[in-house]
Amino acid sequence: MNSLTHIDELGNAKMVDVTEKAATRREAIAVGSITMAPATLALVKGGNLPKGDVLSTARIAGIMGAKHTSALIPMCHPINITSVTIDFQINNEKHAIEAAATVKTVGVTGVEMEALTAVSTALLTVYDMCKAVDKDMSITGIMLIKKTGGKSGTYERHV
Repeated sequence: MNSLTHIDELGNAKMVDVTEKAATRREAIAVGSITMAPATLALVKGGNLPKGDVLSTARIAGIMGAKHTSALIPMCHPINITSVTIDFQINNEKHAIEAAATVKTVGVTGVEMEALTAVSTALLTVYDMCKAVDKDMSITGIMLIKKTGGKSGTYERHV
């Protein structure tokens, strides 16, 4: 395992210096899901929740989350994001909404944290919009499944 890049030789937190790194095309994909009562999932699918279109709102929130990651995670660099997509799948068997966030850039540092923040924000927004009818929802399985670009190259989670 590599040494921690956000800790200096004295044990202090630090932002990684990326000044000399070459810009490359970078992409990261993160996933997660939210489980809920079957009746809640039916309301989401039918567009019958009082707060409006859950998935459209969650998609916008996920995009905003990616764009604001450096304001939330202290050692993240502000990144010129070139693309964010948030996709949802309804899993009727598990009474769940599965989310995938893909974030792209051309830059000197990766977008893994932006993808993870995007999927987290999207799922939190689903929770917020549905909590009036279902407080037992559960957000799980948030993870990076792929990243490309940079010095370390491609990473793919083997599941």
